[in-house]
Amino acid sequence: MEQKEFSLQYNCYKDSSEMESSDAELLAKARQAVKTSYSPYSNFAVGAAVKLSNGEIVTGSNQENAAYPSGLCAERVAMFAAAAKFPNESMVSIAIAIESPHHDTEGPIAPCGACRQVMIEYEHLHHQHMNVIMDAENGNVVKVNKASDLLPFDFHADHLKK
Repeated sequence: MEQKEFSLQYNCYKDSSEMESSDAELLAKARQAVKTSYSPYSNFAVGAAVKLSNGEIVTGSNQENAAYPSGLCAERVAMFAAAAKFPNESMVSIAIAIESPHHDTEGPIAPCGACRQVMIEYEHLHHQHMNVIMDAENGNVVKVNKASDLLPFDFHADHLKK
């Protein structure tokens, strides 16, 4: 047996004023996107903003449905909209913000596994790492330099080739 270790480096900020201005701007767009969330069932509003290689920013918010699981996470709404509108542009960064009057959230909320998988798909598709910026209601922010760090044993198109 061989034992291995996985390590992750990430940046922590007490608030967005400590961040690079482009990251702070992207996070502000994600916070604005929270306001368009349709989340009457979970009362957990999420907004996301994706920055593309051409400088465009595309936003999305979580959209729930009484016929669960017909809804979709904010991250995937934003990424799918970005890919549909700008199919040849890579996704450079994604910022995620939350607002939940019914849930206490102490720190930044990470994307779910399905959203992580989609992020990795776009990283592989465009051969470009995607920064992931995760916000918290208390102002703390965490930034990871590539989505694949959030899902170290990922599944991607290369696994489907002979």
